[in-house]
Amino acid sequence: MTGAFARRSPAAVAVALATVFLVWGSTYLAMRITDRSMPPFLMSSARFLLAGALLYALTRNGRRPTAREWATSAAVGTALLAIGNAGVAWAETRLASGLAALIVASIPLYVAVLDRVVFGRRLSSLAIAGLIVGFGGVALLVRPGGGGHAFPALVLLATTSAWAAGSLYARGARLPENPLRAASMQMLAAAVVAGATGLIRGEAADVHASAFGLEPLLAFGYLVAFGSIAAYSAYAWLLKNVRISIVSTYAFVNPVVAVALGAAFLGEKITTTTLIAGGAVVVAVVLIVSAKAPRPRVAAAVRRRRVSGATLSS
Repeated sequence: MTGAFARRSPAAVAVALATVFLVWGSTYLAMRITDRSMPPFLMSSARFLLAGALLYALTRNGRRPTAREWATSAAVGTALLAIGNAGVAWAETRLASGLAALIVASIPLYVAVLDRVVFGRRLSSLAIAGLIVGFGGVALLVRPGGGGHAFPALVLLATTSAWAAGSLYARGARLPENPLRAASMQMLAAAVVAGATGLIRGEAADVHASAFGLEPLLAFGYLVAFGSIAAYSAYAWLLKNVRISIVSTYAFVNPVVAVALGAAFLGEKITTTTLIAGGAVVVAVVLIVSAKAPRPRVAAAVRRRRVSGATLSS
């Protein structure tokens, strides 16, 4: 796996990371604008359906996806998009876009925990320190009495954990070799799940003429073209071609972009608590991503025995 990663073009990786860094940071503002007149799950469903259909048409050459590839794509799309991304759209009907971005920035914390619990990967002392600092910052963001934001913030934490789990699953899942085709299939599957969720919640009654005004339509178009087709495709490619610790670095930049845009265009207040808690989350992500995995104990024991044996034989 490491060798395969090393062969990837550094320029391609840099462009893909920059796209995820900047575009996803700005989608929090776009979702907040659409939330003013569009119901979140039906909006997300329409977004994924349009982006997925366009991307699928562009990648139609080649063999047809197998049933297994559709199933794995549906699982990834449901976790990342129908739960993770649509969950952000729902949360932003109740939370400031900058606050939502800071909570979502905790994704690398969940990735580290799930990597340890599910895959048994040991955490270094630096990573453990990052988890303590990061979850302390998250607790400060979602604390009870924080302006009535506790419940939607907790829901957002749950959807964020789904994104982390989906990202880890996608890392080794049997997906189409073409990452753009895989992304399109994930979006199409997510469109079905998000649409069904919206209809069950009764969001059809919330679709009004105001949803088709210039501002929400421009924001929706931005989400389709840049948030889904460009940035999500870049993310899907990165998951298959770059270490997930590197992919997770987008969590450094997204909150900064989202908080700045929310303050500039929506007048969202940046409180001292938000700065402290958000800073703790970002510092935690830096610690986790930069921490080196400790050497496996078994391998270390074997090396010690070899050294001991060599010493005795000499």
